[in-house]
Amino acid sequence: MTGLPVSAVRVKVPGSTANLGSGFDALGMALSLYDNVFAQVVDGPPGSASVQVEGEGAGSVPTDERHLVVRVVHKTLAELGFPAPALRLHCENSIPHARGLGSSAAAIVAGVATGFALAGIDLRDNDNTELALHLAAAREGHADNAAASLLGGFVVAWQESGRFRAVRMQPHPDVSPIAFVPQVQSATDATRGLLPERVPHADAAFAAGRAALAVHAMTRAPELLLAATADRLHQDYRESAWPDTIALVRRLREAGVAAAVSGAGPTVLALPTGGQLPAEIAPNGFQVLRLPVDDGGVRIVEQA
Repeated sequence: MTGLPVSAVRVKVPGSTANLGSGFDALGMALSLYDNVFAQVVDGPPGSASVQVEGEGAGSVPTDERHLVVRVVHKTLAELGFPAPALRLHCENSIPHARGLGSSAAAIVAGVATGFALAGIDLRDNDNTELALHLAAAREGHADNAAASLLGGFVVAWQESGRFRAVRMQPHPDVSPIAFVPQVQSATDATRGLLPERVPHADAAFAAGRAALAVHAMTRAPELLLAATADRLHQDYRESAWPDTIALVRRLREAGVAAAVSGAGPTVLALPTGGQLPAEIAPNGFQVLRLPVDDGGVRIVEQA
């Protein structure tokens, strides 16, 4: 017996976009693209698991206790004072893997939320939300995507005294995200390796100003998004990893559309005025997805 007050839970978690230009590891936004996880405590060796995956990741991710969601559930329960149960998981995934749409952060947030739900602890209590964010971000290594998937809306994330923190803000209703998703995948660790240890002071100052402007533009003045999403901090350094992505960002911006690399790429995020793209933009090799902002963050859909 595990002593868990809840034996089954269904969780729905949104994907996300991060950075939004110069807000590297600091700015994020939840998108209406979802993974669903059903977790059930079953009889079996403690810490074991069986996992069924539909959609994204099917056939390529572990289907036992090595699965990321399972590992995070067990870690979260340990943090909350519960032993690791045997689990059965069913995952229905819509968030593309390794495309810059927060699939790993969503999996981690799903695992944290599942752990809290199985422990019978209200994730939406303020203190619990702060702990959940820290646990998720610590696993991810930064809080922008995790905070967006956890809280929904537009987030500003930071680290303070060894703890990950974030605040949620409501995006302006005219913010209409469009994702251009290529087939090629990208690894966050690999693209981070392309970044220099130092950047020119002028570029750092540019990034600080544009990231600050992005907060205002996202929440109050979307007409400033083109200027606000400009970047000299990280995108161009990663061009060798995904040249088609950077070329599309430049074409969109030259056409007057606010655009940036989504997270670690190679997806491109566009925030066009009025939600409409110029007719001359023909993104060959990219799937175009209109993804409204998700306002709710992770949801506990069902528990028993």
